[in-house]
Amino acid sequence: MTAADPARSSPRMPLVLASASPRRLALLQQIGVDPDTLLPADIDETPRRGETPRALAQRLARTKAEVARRAADRVEENVDGLVLAADTVVAVGRRILPKAETFEEAEACLQLLSGRGHRVYTAVCVSAPRDVIRQRLVETRVRFKRLSRAEIAAYLESGEWRGKAGGYAIQGLAAAFVVKLTGSYANVVGLPLHETANLLAGLKYPLLDGWRDPASIRP
Repeated sequence: MTAADPARSSPRMPLVLASASPRRLALLQQIGVDPDTLLPADIDETPRRGETPRALAQRLARTKAEVARRAADRVEENVDGLVLAADTVVAVGRRILPKAETFEEAEACLQLLSGRGHRVYTAVCVSAPRDVIRQRLVETRVRFKRLSRAEIAAYLESGEWRGKAGGYAIQGLAAAFVVKLTGSYANVVGLPLHETANLLAGLKYPLLDGWRDPASIRP
């Protein structure tokens, strides 16, 4: 009989995801992280006057983490856990594109992105007990092909754009529009995985526990 591994026998640190995004949840699960609780933070995401895309993403991610932290701390099981929040902003220069909710917003985004480059910023913020905050900002550069009227019309009819920053989803049909991508693909989907994993590991979250297949563990 081998000695017990304390890391495996001790309770796992709770993790709260401050998002209702199925994309962010799927990305976390891709790296073996399954949040214990989903606790979306409903905040005003309107940019402030003169606010840069980078600053907006960082402010919103931190605000979401703080709001979700207060809510999470009302449940005893979450008090000693982590809260993970993120926000993604798409921009052309300093112009911040909306998270398209109407046909007109999505159409305007696609017309602007057609044939040119843009940047996608995702800020990731992790709140730990005792007011510890860790945050990272990741930038990815994306260039679209020149879109025809027929392509824009068909994409709008797909409805895939709804609720997406910049009016498109790179993990879906809009992948056909991408000529070049420099940086993290997962960042454009909504959560940069390398940086997120590093933040969690740095706060002692047992990231690798989710990688173990019981059938493969040596006796």
